[in-house]
Order: sequence, then structure tokens, then C-alpha cells
Amino acid sequence: MKLLSKCLTISLITLSMGCTQENSLAVDVYETSASGKKLEKVTSFPTADNSSTIQLNPEKTFQTITGFGGAFTESSAYLLNKLGKENRKKVIDAYFSREGANYSLNRTHMNSCDFSLSQYSYAPVPEDMNLDSFTIEDDMDDLIPMIKDAMNASEDGFKLFASPWTAPPWMKDNNEWVGGKLLPKYYDTWALFFSKYVDAYEAEGIDIWGFTVENEPHGNGNNWESMHYTPEEMTDFVMNHLGPKLEADGKGDKIILGYDQNRAGLQEWVDVMFEDEATSKYYDGTAIHWYESTYEVFPEALQYAHNKAPGKFLIETEGCVDSEVPKWQDDTWYWSKEATDWGWDWAAEDEKYLHPKYAPVNRYARDIIGCLNNWVDGWVDWNMVLDRQGGPNWFENWCAAPVIVDPDADEVYFTPLYYTMAHFSKYIRPGAVVIGLEKTNDSIMATAAQNPDGTIAVVVFNPTEDPASFNLSLGQKSNLITINPKAIQTIIIQESNPT
Repeated sequence: MKLLSKCLTISLITLSMGCTQENSLAVDVYETSASGKKLEKVTSFPTADNSSTIQLNPEKTFQTITGFGGAFTESSAYLLNKLGKENRKKVIDAYFSREGANYSLNRTHMNSCDFSLSQYSYAPVPEDMNLDSFTIEDDMDDLIPMIKDAMNASEDGFKLFASPWTAPPWMKDNNEWVGGKLLPKYYDTWALFFSKYVDAYEAEGIDIWGFTVENEPHGNGNNWESMHYTPEEMTDFVMNHLGPKLEADGKGDKIILGYDQNRAGLQEWVDVMFEDEATSKYYDGTAIHWYESTYEVFPEALQYAHNKAPGKFLIETEGCVDSEVPKWQDDTWYWSKEATDWGWDWAAEDEKYLHPKYAPVNRYARDIIGCLNNWVDGWVDWNMVLDRQGGPNWFENWCAAPVIVDPDADEVYFTPLYYTMAHFSKYIRPGAVVIGLEKTNDSIMATAAQNPDGTIAVVVFNPTEDPASFNLSLGQKSNLITINPKAIQTIIIQESNPT
């Protein structure tokens, strides 16, 4: 009688893992926390006072996941070349092996960017309309070897897309690396540039999945490499030059993503890009950044972009903790509300609320979960590796990265940001489908996706100072799980349709 009463009581407050094993989900739980866990398997779940429920609904489906990853930059590749062989391999494996983060969607830059050692172009000869001088020689020492090593370490493979920061200055109306616009007389030459880039990289054994048309077409305050487009100008270039050129050269399968800047401007851009069948023809989707605010997800803008082009990609192609020199061997900083972004100092007064001091881990976890819950199908970090200064960077535009290295001492620091990224990239695989999820605790964030192998990955983030318990339910089965304060968990459910 006491046992029956106990079971009824536990059932009513939905805290039990079940009175029998038949009612319990088969799960593996991995946690990273401010208290020191780093993607550590957790098997014991002491009940917290603030119990709640997370109910999964695999019958309710949303977007299909393209992948997660980071950017191959010249700066990152240069630093890896300065490490000893053992630490170089350690970093590559940590990002690309199945035992590591298993990155599946990655970016690189065409021509130089701010995270290059200097400014360069693959087409250095002015007025070379046929691009006979085209060469990727500048990428051969550092960038291409890093990509090849990553390919060798990746058993599952990954998609790679490229983004130009600017055309060579001679193609632009200001003849400068920074700012200005592509002159219309060079539209065909610039489209040819993309085609030649594919050929050059594929000659090195590197497949290019696709492109964004232009990194940050609004510019970057005219600080480093940039080239400006309006939505109409970019769409004209894609409709009448880039798309037809790739198609004519047998490269019509290459993905073209438009926009590639902050989410607050999404509506204006997708209205033009996807105005009708003609404007939409060569666009495969939309690329976005998070710099408008690393606190606000802009769900309405994401929903609008999806609804405008529901069958196309919506990919976060860049995000990082900027305006900061990364802290070395100091995990506490990454969990603390000490970091600022560019807007802390520079945003207009009426926009400063979008740029509060905010913990770096919180920025990543909160944004990725928010994106997944609003139709985003891929999330790509910025530099994979930087040094203790947050560079090298020719403009001295210092940033943080998930992996920080000291090449002089041949030391590597895997920051909490690395483990945060791995909670998604390692366990939510390409082809996974985001599924329905309802929760009763507004203090925690959560998202879920069903992988192609039938497993379900649930990612839960608890930014609070208190542990949180929740009854994770799927069908007729459930499990009590507790997440530590200031922690992120990935829960893998082996049974996709428990009864």
C-alpha cells in the first residue's frame, strides 16, 4: 500500500523516472557547466525544487538541419601552422573528428578579410577581364592545408561555403579595399571570379558547396574589406550574372545565399530577393549574422524570412564575441557577464539595450537555441582559432574564438565556447529535423531535433544560478533530469517512438 501511494504521489508531481523501467526513457546526458563539467556524461540527477516538464512531439516537424561549424580563416590557419604537430592535430581532431565536435558546415573567405595577415586578391592584375591572372597562391601556405587536414580528420565530411568581403579594388567605383560598390561593367567578370574559384579549389581536392554573395553588404563602418550592395543591386547581380554564369559553367548545383548580414534588416532583403519566381530562381536561401544584437534573437524577423521563402535555407553564417581580447585559461570569464560587443560602446543610444554585458557562453547557447526554434537550419561560428590577443588581424579587430592558442609556448586552450558549440554540432547531425517541444519552465531554454538514425537530441540551457529539474517526456515514457546552474546539456534519446 505504501509503494502504491508513493508511485501515485510521484506520478502526480511528475518527478519520477517511472515506477518501472518500462516507463523510463533510454537516455545519455552530457553537460558543460560553470562548475567545471566539459561535455561530461551525467548519470545522477538529484531533484531540484523548481521541477517542471519538457514534452517532446516528434509528429510536429520544422526545418531540416544543414549543419553546424566555424570558419577557416587565414588567421586561424596561420596559427595552426605555428603550433607543434601534436597540438595542431589536437585542434583539428577536436573540431572535425567524430570524437570531437564533428563540424558539418563551414565557411571560408574569398580574397582577404579582416582576419587575414594582409590584404590580397586572387585577381591582382587590373583590367584583366578574363581573369587570366587568377590565382589562389595566397591560400596555399596556410588556408588550404588547414582545410585539407580538416577533411582528412572528418569521417562524415562537411559542407564548405565561401564568402567574398570585397572584389579586387580595380573592379570597384572607389578603387579601394574598403567600401565602394562593384562597377556594373565588371558584373560579368566578378561572376567569372566565383566560377574560377570553384575550379581552383576543386583542383586542390576541395569541393565548394556554395557561396554567400557578399559578406555584410551594408558594410562594416568602412573599417576593413567591404563592398556595398542594395537588395536590388545584389539581386540583379545574382539574377543576371552570377546564377547564369555558374549554370553555364556546369556549376548550377552550387548554393547561393543572399544578404549575409544582421537579422534586423531581413525583411527588406527577403522582400526583394524572393519577390517573384524570377528574382528567386538562383537564390537558394538567406545568410544572416548576429551582430545587431548578441542578446536578442529577433524571432519575428526569422519567422518572416522563413515564411517568405519556406523551401530555402536560412543559415547563420557568422557570430563571435567581438570587441574583446579573449581571456586565457580562465573558464569563469566565459560564464560571467563581463563581455561586451561593439555596441556597448558604439551603438546609438536608442539601440544600446540590444548590447548589454552578457556572458559569452550565454550568447552562444541562447542564440543557437533561439535560432533553431525559429527556422534557422545552420549555425556557423567565426574564427575557429585565435591567439591570446584575439588575432592576428591586420586591422587589429580583436575577437574571441572557441579555441585560443599561444604559438610561442605551443599551448592550446579549449574555452567553454568550444564545448558549447559541440553540444549542437556533435549531436544534431545534418538531415536532422527540428521537432515540437513544450516546456513549463521559462527560465530554461530548450530545443530538440530527430536525427536521421532515429535518435532525438534535446539541448537544454540553464542560465540561472539554481539547478533545474524537469521531467522529459516522449510518448508514454519519461525521465527525471536535473541540469546544474549555469549549464548546458545535450540529452540523447535512443528510442524515437517509445510506447
